[in-house]
Amino acid sequence: MLNVNVEVGLIIKKIVNIMKKIKLYIELYYPVILSFLSFLYSVSLWFSGYQLEGIFVGIWVPSILALSISIRQRRNDFFRQQAYKNRRKGNYRKKRK
Repeated sequence: MLNVNVEVGLIIKKIVNIMKKIKLYIELYYPVILSFLSFLYSVSLWFSGYQLEGIFVGIWVPSILALSISIRQRRNDFFRQQAYKNRRKGNYRKKRK
């Protein structure tokens, strides 16, 4: 009975690790995924006879990528600034007792 619980616990731990990796992958590449879906939607509009709508949706692709780049740049700048402030205060190495 105990071995079964341990095996189930290990399986659950593996599943949780896989889900964390998938979540990290989606968090990193969600702009690319959204851009690709927008591109597919644009192409489908174009070939179904709605050329102007297809062009309009096609403009979303570089807009999504540019927005994601600017958001990541702002986030990186914020965290660099926080790290710099912590270094100046001396908080970056706290000794444990």
